Amino acid sequence: MKISIVGTGYVGLVTGLSLSTLGHEVICIDNDKDKISKINKGESPFYEPGIDDLLKKVSDKGVFYATENLEKSVFESEVIIIAVGTPTVNGKIDLSFIKKVSQQIGKALKKTKRYQVVAVKSTVLPGVTGKVVKPILEKYSQKKVGEFGLCMNPEFLREGNALEDALHPDRIVIGQIDERSGKEFAKIYAKVSAPIIFTNLATAELTKYAANALFATLISYSNEIARISESIEMVDAQDVWKGVHLDRRLSPFSGSTRIKPGILNYILSGCGFGGSCFPKDIQALASFANHQKVEAKLIKSVINVNKTQPQRLIVHLKDALGDNLQGKRIAILGLAFKPNTNDTRESPALPIIEELIAEGAEVIIHDPMAKQEGTPRTDTVEEAIKNTDAVVIVTAWEEYIKLTPQFFKENMKKPIVIDGRRIYDKHSFMKAGIIYKGIGL
Repeated sequence: MKISIVGTGYVGLVTGLSLSTLGHEVICIDNDKDKISKINKGESPFYEPGIDDLLKKVSDKGVFYATENLEKSVFESEVIIIAVGTPTVNGKIDLSFIKKVSQQIGKALKKTKRYQVVAVKSTVLPGVTGKVVKPILEKYSQKKVGEFGLCMNPEFLREGNALEDALHPDRIVIGQIDERSGKEFAKIYAKVSAPIIFTNLATAELTKYAANALFATLISYSNEIARISESIEMVDAQDVWKGVHLDRRLSPFSGSTRIKPGILNYILSGCGFGGSCFPKDIQALASFANHQKVEAKLIKSVINVNKTQPQRLIVHLKDALGDNLQGKRIAILGLAFKPNTNDTRESPALPIIEELIAEGAEVIIHDPMAKQEGTPRTDTVEEAIKNTDAVVIVTAWEEYIKLTPQFFKENMKKPIVIDGRRIYDKHSFMKAGIIYKGIGL
């Protein structure tokens, strides 16, 4: 099939690449000329493991390319996927990109005579596809649903693992406005073995938010337990979670082998979640619940815990160095919100850096991929921690996990390590004479 995807951001590009590997001809559309040029040269505009290699592969095969020409692309396509951004502004979802693109697609649909399916893959609140996108498409195409199809197909991509998730999905959710729309759209996944759930538009929209809110809730719950652990002498949250994780309902047995599900990665204490999805989506969901006159106390609590969690690292830092951080040289290891991405959106590192600078500390940053304007960033970890008063671990990059106690001792004035991701063995660090503090400890 020939598929057009409007938007070359994280969702649009990864979706396009995965669909092109299934044998479809995919056109990704954007109005950014530089981004289009870069993509067509086989260079991704963002970092994701393996993405440049796959981009070059499908481009060389002639089954994938990027363009600015939306009208021509839509005219030629059987399926049109909307994958533009839906940022949260002042706590509410911003639909300006969705509305503009829906208008453009509607104008293009007006010029075609065959049946085409439009699918929203952008994360939108319940009702948006049916009450916002649909009337815009009908107005500008001068067609009614039935003459074209309409679906909502949420993505479940994890940054850092997005290609794996897109190429081997664990489920496909298709919200359909009518049976024909869903049946035609599902053809793009004909070669995928994952179960397909057909539902209505609003249910598909809420499924995405419910999934993200669940994982965000587990993280904030874990961090609240960490705060309680920190208040109790001789208690370490890491030890608490070892006992919790072995519950057979969380780690079931397959015969005599214990399974370790991925969900356990979210039931661990750290310095909070960030990225392009969790923060904005739960903010939007809380706002939506309020609009629906539903008191979403749990979701609001999740937001509050996460907003204040990075501050716990400052507390541990002051416990080790004293309340006066003026002139202290502090290294921040990790700027991206998680490893295997260069995405710094809502990263816990940002408020930590801001607070340290406000208190007069000298901040040095290292991250293998991410950058932050206006703050010194070193090329190597050794440069970052050289002669520092303390090191704060914010992102669990493999490069950092491999660091030894001896490495910190050799390069720091007096080795103080504040572990925001609990990537180190506390016993070996303390035994080596390092002042080691971490979330939950």
